[in-house]
Amino acid sequence: MAAQVIVVLLYVAVNVAIGYWASSRVKNVGDFFVANRNVGPWVSAFAFGTTYFSAVLFIGYAGKLGWGYGMHTLWIAAGNVLIGSLLAWRVLGRRTREMTARLDAITMPEFLAERYGWPFLKALAAAIVFIFLVPYSASVYQGLAYLFEQNLGIGYVEATLLMAGITAVYLLMGGYLAVTVTDFFQGLVQIIGVVILVYLVAGPRGGIIPSIIEGALPQNAPAFAAPGPFPGWVTLACLVVVTSLGVWGMPQMVQKFYSIKRVRDIKPAIVISTLFCALIAGSAYFNGGMSRLLLDPATLPFDPKLEPDKIVPFMLATHTPSWFSVLVLLIVLAASMSTLASLVLVSSAAISVDLLGFRVKGEGADRRGVLIMRILCALFVAVSVLLAAYKLSFIVNLMAFSWGALAGTFLAAYVYGLFWRKATLPGAVAAMLTGLGIAVLMPMVWRVTGPDGAFIPIAKSPIIPLASACAMIVPLLVLPVVSSFTRPPAAEVVDRAFTPMAGEIEA
Repeated sequence: MAAQVIVVLLYVAVNVAIGYWASSRVKNVGDFFVANRNVGPWVSAFAFGTTYFSAVLFIGYAGKLGWGYGMHTLWIAAGNVLIGSLLAWRVLGRRTREMTARLDAITMPEFLAERYGWPFLKALAAAIVFIFLVPYSASVYQGLAYLFEQNLGIGYVEATLLMAGITAVYLLMGGYLAVTVTDFFQGLVQIIGVVILVYLVAGPRGGIIPSIIEGALPQNAPAFAAPGPFPGWVTLACLVVVTSLGVWGMPQMVQKFYSIKRVRDIKPAIVISTLFCALIAGSAYFNGGMSRLLLDPATLPFDPKLEPDKIVPFMLATHTPSWFSVLVLLIVLAASMSTLASLVLVSSAAISVDLLGFRVKGEGADRRGVLIMRILCALFVAVSVLLAAYKLSFIVNLMAFSWGALAGTFLAAYVYGLFWRKATLPGAVAAMLTGLGIAVLMPMVWRVTGPDGAFIPIAKSPIIPLASACAMIVPLLVLPVVSSFTRPPAAEVVDRAFTPMAGEIEA
């Protein structure tokens, strides 16, 4: 226990030192939020990957889905790698970097308002960002606190407060520059940790390939063909869509494309990010699938159906050497800290930049904007901690709901805005409202009953993954249809977005 505490304290000290170093380089809101668009390919790629995966993956998704689907969860990992990383960087990276520079946009709401020529769109989008990133952040705190509770014996509330304090300190000091540099450090920790983790979990059973084959057998993947409102494989397919395609519309992920230093840095970033995601996602879901092989439901001190977030922490505590618990803590801590920092940063910018306009209001507004962003960062952390304190038992659904609402709102308007000159403001608004409406209302309307005949609470509804997937796909059809029947966008708005600036080709 003493060794674990010492290692965690050293890890915290490194993060705080990076935050202090970065603080001297923060002069304005652009520095604080996108590091003045001056981040190299390695750091950008690691920042993308570490923001992508958090305690929700290692604890929530890997535990609950691995228990129910066995090694079939590796389909989610494949989607994350191919769609969420490789195609996201290849399709969106260059165009996002170029167009946001032309429009002088550093946030998703700013981009949408400038691209579609309607200032109010920025306020609408900012409100949605702030509201739905809170439960996502709370789900990350919750997963992390469970692990600390299991491995360090720290109380749930104390662990949550500790993580909140660490995140706030280095983020408030150094902004996005501190986040990206710590992300690189945290990414290295994750790579080392997951390689050792897979060896320790799979090695005693004869290796990775036999474990994958055994874990995919019907008796070890009961949820794959489980009865319900629809077959289990439909839920699995929806989760692939939510966690992979959803990345294309998530503000905290798109931010990584804004900040990369040069357009030519995108090519190496594609390779680095894809390899990183393959290693992290593959390892996390593989280890989750191993829970079905290593744990006996009859001997567990908890009900895995009611408390699925405890599956992975318990498996690691009982089936890996005691010394490895330190590294496990660092893996999940590293994954969660980077995600939390990005969530907090994007949420505070939604208020400071998009609603209060601190990038444009008067002399010295940038410095006041940095102060406001720091205050809002602290407020967002506090609200997330309060929500996490309720110890909600549906971490996977909480994350899927947040992703579905945010990606459903922004994905179509963002992607069409990048590539299609004829995308109109009414089309974008219709797509945004359609996605948000499906994600929020579908679980309320489509109620499902449990084995006892009673309605399953909405927050735990098996419809949420399907609703989130539909919220992302349907708006992709709505926007072109509405745009085809509405007034074309103003020529000056389109030209500003699509006409290259001087020197852009050489960038």
